[in-house]
Amino acid sequence: MDTRTASCDAIVIGAGPNGLVAANALADAGWDVILLEAQSQVGGAVRSAEVTAPGFTSDLFSAFYPLAAASPLIRDLELDRHGLEWVQAPSVLAHQLDDGRSAVLHRDAGHTAAGLEEFGAGDGDAWLDLFAQWRRVRAGLLDALFTPFPPVAAGARLLGVLKAAGALRLARLAVTPVRRLGEETFRGDGGRLLLTGNAMHTDIPPDGAGSGVFGWLLAMLGQDVGFPVPKGGAGVLARALSARAESLGAQVRTNAAVEQVLVRGRRAYGVRLVDGSVITARRAILADVPAPALYSQLLGTVLLPARLREDIARFGWDNATLKLNWALNTPVPWLNEATGPAGTVHLGVDVDGFVDVGADLSVGRMPQRPFILFGQMTTADPSRSPAGTESAWAYTHLPQRHAADARAVEEQVRRVEDALERVAPGFAASVLAKTVQSPADLEAANASLVGGALNAGTSAIHQELVFRPTPGLGRPETPIDGLYLASASAHPGGGVHGACGWNAARAALRANGRLGLLHTALVRTAWERVLR
Repeated sequence: MDTRTASCDAIVIGAGPNGLVAANALADAGWDVILLEAQSQVGGAVRSAEVTAPGFTSDLFSAFYPLAAASPLIRDLELDRHGLEWVQAPSVLAHQLDDGRSAVLHRDAGHTAAGLEEFGAGDGDAWLDLFAQWRRVRAGLLDALFTPFPPVAAGARLLGVLKAAGALRLARLAVTPVRRLGEETFRGDGGRLLLTGNAMHTDIPPDGAGSGVFGWLLAMLGQDVGFPVPKGGAGVLARALSARAESLGAQVRTNAAVEQVLVRGRRAYGVRLVDGSVITARRAILADVPAPALYSQLLGTVLLPARLREDIARFGWDNATLKLNWALNTPVPWLNEATGPAGTVHLGVDVDGFVDVGADLSVGRMPQRPFILFGQMTTADPSRSPAGTESAWAYTHLPQRHAADARAVEEQVRRVEDALERVAPGFAASVLAKTVQSPADLEAANASLVGGALNAGTSAIHQELVFRPTPGLGRPETPIDGLYLASASAHPGGGVHGACGWNAARAALRANGRLGLLHTALVRTAWERVLR
């Protein structure tokens, strides 16, 4: 066995966006950091490449980043100094219906409202009311969302803005199904389509508790900051995060897969890589990996509380994902020309069709008319392909039970293409090249995307806050001293915002600070009570 060893203050396992943010936060504090990534390049699910045709850049996983644009954590890193430039499509998002109508979220709220008014009298004002509500709570809500649970200080500031009555209404919104929210808010289908389509970015069905707040959050972020993309491809964001960390002295090592987290007594002290080499950490180890991978694989030989093992065995994944990428020789020939300027397009279903898709996924049935999220990347960023062409992609969700079924995946590819042809006649004729990323392909390219699950675990209420990833503290600390969960399996969950990595870094810094021994003792006691 290779006995090479190295040491540092902190090891970060995984160079996805959360691991990269964590490495930056620790390096900012003056720590000696080694970041280990199993793949040949950093980024996790934030990567891009030419996979369809020469000159056409495709984002391989995620593509649009409203949470990153809104995140004070990302903004404060000043990544423009390291090559990141945000660009946007002329319109944020459109939902294209088979009958030719299109609901469009424009960059200007008044323009969005005017379009929604055509779907139902008063719906424009209803949209503006929603946006005004968002602007009142924006700062406090984002602070609460992106800080460790419980967000005491941020919650107090938010309560100061809302007062008791407003806080109760926000709490009701947090558990309201998006279908109900749409019905309460809008007379016509336009606003309901925008809210529900955004809610479907998660795995919560439209009539499920909590779907409303996700739809509202993404729709309002779209109206507020848009759906920006990194100029040149998603990988530019990851490379900027990596470059910043390295400029502060952090070591970023690719092709460095971790096999085991080493534990002595009750404390994590290092890692063993698959090549046999060992790296020890004087202060902390932060794991940007799914919670089951941390507890069942990297800590597989460690004696963990039986209740924790049982809880991890019940961890719920979100739905599998099927993704297609195209190089098109023309812009997409949409039925409604208003859809053309939108960077993101929803299609495949109407308001009731959302419920059908949610029901299919809930019972493990392949949707016959899938909901499709479509990206027009050249529309958002002209550098993605030659002038007059389009680099496009789409994804749709499948039940996890069908994730490895090649025939079912092939049939769903056909349904996606049929749906596109219904709303963009001539789409197939514009295709120069196509690649398909099945759920298995996604997991092979990024082991954190288990079964093609993009969200690192379900967003349903039973696995959020103090229930994420298991019933516990809702914090990045684990029952092993010095070991922190820094992935989207931790609160606040999926999305490219960096909060999971930031929270883990802050927890590690606090544990090594002036009151570190007290902090560690309190966390240890809390975990013992939870797992007793």
